[in-house]
Amino acid sequence: MKNFFLFILEISKIVALALLVVLPIRYFVFQPFYVKGESMEPNFSNGDYLIIDEMSYRLREPARGQVIVFRYPNDPSQRYIKRIIGLPGETVEISDGQIIIYNEAGEKSILEESYLPDTILTNWSKKMALGLEEYFVLGDNRMASADSRRWGSLPRENIIGRALLRAWPPTALAKIEAPAY
Repeated sequence: MKNFFLFILEISKIVALALLVVLPIRYFVFQPFYVKGESMEPNFSNGDYLIIDEMSYRLREPARGQVIVFRYPNDPSQRYIKRIIGLPGETVEISDGQIIIYNEAGEKSILEESYLPDTILTNWSKKMALGLEEYFVLGDNRMASADSRRWGSLPRENIIGRALLRAWPPTALAKIEAPAY
């Protein structure tokens, strides 16, 4: 009987140690995210399971092209996934299917999006100046995405983290990189 209690004690120690290590990592460093909907196709599909890096943006600012998970500004209980297009202080203009970025000095550049097939067009006409803590985000599937074109800029405080790794399906396992513009 004594051996049984020693065995239970050892198992309890292992479980406690595992919880002390795993729980802080899960709640403060990485967290899972399950893609729902078609707004990020063709790059992310309904049912993809992603690992979100919550730590990076405590050390550096989000960058253009990164895929982020955030609390939806109109209902913070919902989490959305989109791609950062406009950065704080910039002006984003969508016109004739093109995305034009004006930096703080007023210099203009047209965004080249090599991660999207030519069949995906960015419709709408919109021009939005971003504040110092605001981002402009778009879904990759521009025709089926509720994003900054509809509900406005994304406050920095709503960003949870960046998509780091696609863990499911196993055939699509990959680290998620931001495109070079």
